[in-house]
Amino acid sequence: MPKAEHVAEVTDETFDGEVLEEALPVLVEFTADWCGPCRQLAPVLGAVAGEESGRLKVVRIDVDHNPETTARYAVLSTPTLMVFRGGEPVKSMVGARPKRRLLQELEDVLPAGV
Repeated sequence: MPKAEHVAEVTDETFDGEVLEEALPVLVEFTADWCGPCRQLAPVLGAVAGEESGRLKVVRIDVDHNPETTARYAVLSTPTLMVFRGGEPVKSMVGARPKRRLLQELEDVLPAGV
């Protein structure tokens, strides 16, 4: 299974610049290497990132290696998906889901088609 090439890794150090200061909405996956559902979600996020590249940025952050950001947003489960717009979290979802459902859940936070 190919790694999701459209999904950038962020860290505690790069989170603010890559997510909070980004003009586009940003979908952040809070993930961990040991998380089975996170591995299931990786190709889904890669596909969404590729298809929505003009409307949405997709990044992942490892909760084990980035405790500050994980604590700042009170993430308790992996995978947690959080959408940030204008530097603020506007939507949060927990658990893996198929691409079609994820796209439906993102419709209300994405700008109209580009």
